[in-house]
Amino acid sequence: MTPYEQLFQNNRLWAEEQLRADPDFFNRLAREQRPDFLYIGCSDSRVPANQIMGLSPGDVFVHRNVANLVNNVDLNVMSVINYGVKHLDVKHIIVCGHYGCGGVKAAMQPRDLGILNPWLRNIRDVYRMHKAELDSLEDEARRYDRLVELNVTEQYTNIIKTAAVQQSFLARGYPTVHGWVFDLRNGLIKDLNLDFRETLRNIQEVYDLTGTVWR
Repeated sequence: MTPYEQLFQNNRLWAEEQLRADPDFFNRLAREQRPDFLYIGCSDSRVPANQIMGLSPGDVFVHRNVANLVNNVDLNVMSVINYGVKHLDVKHIIVCGHYGCGGVKAAMQPRDLGILNPWLRNIRDVYRMHKAELDSLEDEARRYDRLVELNVTEQYTNIIKTAAVQQSFLARGYPTVHGWVFDLRNGLIKDLNLDFRETLRNIQEVYDLTGTVWR
């Protein structure tokens, strides 16, 4: 059996296991999804969204790309946010980076990476905005980890800039946006404890898309 063929064998075994544990599992899964969580993460194969949060299929709406970017001209991520907020009524949006991110590391290196250049420039812009802090870190590994955290913070802010999030929060009091980092070295999620309401207040003078001032 080839590695590709093994995937179908794995799938059959998985489906049988789910039915043994819960005969109604797939009946529930086939119904309309109503997840509370929208997860925006990195495409890295070592960071599976559902598993690291201990959630089952149907519990989390997922978007992944290289280095978990939220770029306002990326119709893919913007469509996911809009659909998640306006149609799935997600209560929480999580942008999750991870230590050891290849995209972030690539952005730290002065190399021409071809088609990746415009994508990674978003991370290089984060480095530029925080250059003094990052350059003050003599340990390269710590500088790398810190850029991962700062990149998450920037993408978290980009989510709050969107009309869908602002309008929904004003009308319904949700979603709340969160910034996380997954640590491959111990399997734990680090909550950056970013203050959603404070961030919203701080950016609304420029990015408010509702005409309403939050207090």
